[in-house]
Amino acid sequence: MKKPSFLKKNGLSISLLVMFLIFWAGQALTGWQVYNNELAEENVSSLAFWGYLQSGHFVSATFENWESEFLQMFVFVVFSIFLFQAGSPESKEMEGEEPTDKVPNRKKSPHWMVQKGGIFLWIFSNSLSIVLFLFFLVSLAAHSVGSYRHHSKEEMLKNQQPDDYWEYISGSDFWFESFQNWQSEFLAVFVIVYFTVFLRQQGSPQSKRVDALNAEHE
Repeated sequence: MKKPSFLKKNGLSISLLVMFLIFWAGQALTGWQVYNNELAEENVSSLAFWGYLQSGHFVSATFENWESEFLQMFVFVVFSIFLFQAGSPESKEMEGEEPTDKVPNRKKSPHWMVQKGGIFLWIFSNSLSIVLFLFFLVSLAAHSVGSYRHHSKEEMLKNQQPDDYWEYISGSDFWFESFQNWQSEFLAVFVIVYFTVFLRQQGSPQSKRVDALNAEHE
């Protein structure tokens, strides 16, 4: 039997990555135009595209979205360990043991960290949530730096003294940028978890069978 090609084995991740790059490029190009329009209104020279990519405007806009994505994925992964939604394929069964709950077999595992045991086993057992949380923290930090740089630039254009970094990130402007993204991410997760109880999409592993009862898990 012919082995599946690299593209077939990785088609979903490649397609998502390509879409990300396309839309990120679109964000950069349109953001560049928007920012230069703002600078023109202040009678300030426009930025070259490479200069815009290093600006607080671009960095803040990028990472304030990334932080919310990684936060909602981290929370969803962790909450789905011990919280349930009856009838949703995004949730574990409420009764019985799931394969992911079983204690790993250290002798039969192909992963050296599992075989090693101890702290290595704990790290590997929680590696998904750890990485998602680290991505969230890095994105939050980058968002705060980019947002502060953009704030400082705006204040200097108004001939005003900008707040210091810690004062700015403790203020409402920074947290408004975060909360407006966080709330939308958790709404989206709620919709996919709850609506998959009684709505279907044939052929998608994110959906139950079309002929399944609403109370069924799959």
